[in-house]
Amino acid sequence: MDRRSLLSMTTVVAATAAMAAMGCASSGGDSDMDDQSSTGSEFTEETVTDEVVVEEPVDRDLLASLQTVYFDFDRFNIRPDARPVLQSNANLIQQAPGAGTVVVEGNCDERGSEEYNLALGEKRAESVKSYLVDLGIPGQRLYTVSFGESKPAVMGHDETAWRYNRRVDFASR
Repeated sequence: MDRRSLLSMTTVVAATAAMAAMGCASSGGDSDMDDQSSTGSEFTEETVTDEVVVEEPVDRDLLASLQTVYFDFDRFNIRPDARPVLQSNANLIQQAPGAGTVVVEGNCDERGSEEYNLALGEKRAESVKSYLVDLGIPGQRLYTVSFGESKPAVMGHDETAWRYNRRVDFASR
């Protein structure tokens, strides 16, 4: 065996021994392991199941390209002009299956009580979610929330502002 091979093998053995020693030190040694695993304070292989889902963050480029959907006054039904927008959004979400959960945010203009607008915003968000599910997006990828009138897109007290505040936006969870 030449000197270079011997040096490489020695380095590998030393690194392996160091990692093994760190693993033993972090677990408290073999004698403590049975006590910790029985109390649940130690993470063991038995606690890992197939049901654990690690959610990845939504791709920021995807979110930036999802378009807002607008609604008529006091309505939560999908307008005809919103259908192609939602089809485009559904295509983008389907193209990024690992993108995670998309938040469907319902919003209203300032008219009506706070309670009424929160309920209407929720109905708008649920309506968009249902439409996207009908287009093939899994429901578990969509989370709805209502902001009512609390997040206006445009400030103002007339139809010019209100028409942009009656909307559903998309965000990450």
